[in-house]
Amino acid sequence: MNLLIVTGASSGIGRAIAARFALDGYQVINISRHPCPAPGVENIHCDLATPDAADGLGSELAPWLERADRVCLVHNASAMHRNRVDNLADADLRATLELNLVAPNALNRIAIPHLKPGSSILYIGSTLAEKAVPGVAGYVIAKHALVGLMRATCQDLAGRGIHTCMVCPGFTDTPQIRALIGDNADTLAAITGLSAFDRLIEPQEIAAAVAFAASAPVLNGALIHANLGQRER
Repeated sequence: MNLLIVTGASSGIGRAIAARFALDGYQVINISRHPCPAPGVENIHCDLATPDAADGLGSELAPWLERADRVCLVHNASAMHRNRVDNLADADLRATLELNLVAPNALNRIAIPHLKPGSSILYIGSTLAEKAVPGVAGYVIAKHALVGLMRATCQDLAGRGIHTCMVCPGFTDTPQIRALIGDNADTLAAITGLSAFDRLIEPQEIAAAVAFAASAPVLNGALIHANLGQRER
């Protein structure tokens, strides 16, 4: 059995990843606050932003992990909030790091002892994993730190036949982006104007890149920008 464990698959990129892997014959488990509507997905309810919440998932995941011949663990769940370094409250930064960084680390601890050669641990990053824009300091900090976790995964699991990489989407047509755009045509034009293709990325395009990465150990340790090419300003 090939097994996908993905976080935050109730909508957007996570939902597309779950649907793509299910189509490819994987047993799919989603971990999130809300269920994934894609058919055939097993849902485990968990608010990964709650401290220590992921630590309690070991007993639920162990039976699946033990039966799997190959596992792909995808750390997708994330949240972006408006804040700046001159007003970023400690509590807000801790909450952002809990979901974006601490929960993936906890799930790694649960999964890694069960992973057989050919398995993978994949991280969903962002264009902001390697650069910054104003007004989203907590998110930028967390995504930069997630690069470090991915690279540590590569080094610490060397020789075990388990590979890792980070896929970094650009502006993708998700509910989060649509909420940001609203009905503002100027905002949509400004965002799509950053792309060399003058459009938003489809979640299915990111899912295809993730599916490829799951079967490509040559990408071990790689940071992959999946953004259609961005115009530099």
